[in-house]
Amino acid sequence: MKKFFWISALCVGLSAAALFAAPVGAASADIRRGGACGALREEAEIGWEEAEIGWEEAEIGRGETTALEVSQKEWAEVGLKDVSASAAEPLAPACKAAYLCDWRSGTPVYKRCESAHLPIASMCKIMTMLLCFEAEEAGRISADEPIAVSERAAGMGGSQVFLEAGASYPAGDLLESICIASANDSCVAMAERLCGSERAFVQKMNERARELGMTDTNFVNCTGLPANGQYSCARDVALMLGELLHRDGYFRYSRTWMDEIRHPEGRVTQMANTNKLLRSYVGCDGGKTGYTAEAGFCIAATAARGDLRAISVVIGAPDSKARFAGAGEMFDYIFANYTSRAVLSDEVLPQPCEVVGGRKELISVRPARAAHLFCAADDTDAVDCVIELPPARAPIAAGDVLGRAVIYKNGVEADSVPLLANEDAARRGYFDSLRDLAQNWNY
Repeated sequence: MKKFFWISALCVGLSAAALFAAPVGAASADIRRGGACGALREEAEIGWEEAEIGWEEAEIGRGETTALEVSQKEWAEVGLKDVSASAAEPLAPACKAAYLCDWRSGTPVYKRCESAHLPIASMCKIMTMLLCFEAEEAGRISADEPIAVSERAAGMGGSQVFLEAGASYPAGDLLESICIASANDSCVAMAERLCGSERAFVQKMNERARELGMTDTNFVNCTGLPANGQYSCARDVALMLGELLHRDGYFRYSRTWMDEIRHPEGRVTQMANTNKLLRSYVGCDGGKTGYTAEAGFCIAATAARGDLRAISVVIGAPDSKARFAGAGEMFDYIFANYTSRAVLSDEVLPQPCEVVGGRKELISVRPARAAHLFCAADDTDAVDCVIELPPARAPIAAGDVLGRAVIYKNGVEADSVPLLANEDAARRGYFDSLRDLAQNWNY
């Protein structure tokens, strides 16, 4: 039976390799016609569901323990318990660690072994993507900028899109291949472009992790491939995914189910998103999967319904179905039992701010952000928004903080939003006073 397992697993890896490496005249044509490869559009379990199994880990062929053989002993090694049969907890995802939270407030709803140091496989690429999209927002890189691919990047192995060494690709194409196909070669190419080397880029990854408060994370590479000393935890993964969701550029690609990348010499590599929740869970529009034999099956995903956006993290599930089922179970729980009340919009307030000593007597004011109150769906507590906006002395520049909007729940402060000047207000000068005096003299 064990011999049969090794042979079957090896065939899965080879099948995935053939699909990704097939030239445009073969696989891509079949996919467009809906032929033999068209089964991929129906989420064939072996082919596209998790190409990372075949690419990121060759341990199966070397006889090492796989995630499908996770034992009770392995669960105990990190101080965990199998709660799949427990009725005491509202949720029981089958995994080593889990985390569920509201995105806006960061409020955790469910957590289990959330600080345990564990390998997270390709979920490391969440930080890689974050640094790339932040560089794009800062103007340090553009989506159409050609990125040269080094021999090292092209030879990364694992999940990849088979970039051609020495060729150049648009940065947007590389970013898309990371988001959709978890491409290791694209990760290294982007890292080398932004920081000169993967090593320097990893240093930036760890610096950004500290800034976000990710105290239980250490990156060693930008791909998530197995490496000594590389680890994270469920809480930290939720933190970095939450930060990534603030980048509008990410959603250009995260919702895409299938696409292709064209190579300079004419080849086409088909890409299918490894996040099956995009098609199976209503409201899911982003996330990152991961798999290695050491990490097991992992996912960090986000889903939104109405004003509520949630993040769920699963680390070390025993198989791919358990991974997606665990994330979906947590989403079901938060959407069924919680809500996000819109308390304050980010539009200009109807109440202006009085200006002292300025050429204008009043200026418009806007909140720095919208405010939502995360609470239980059946919560009937009173919620109030109090505007604190004292007179401001000129000169005033647009964006200056002039006051705050305070959100109270049952009389207790729950949130505070800065109120910003929406326009400039220059200080009154000597000649302004003379002009006013002359105008009033006529009366």
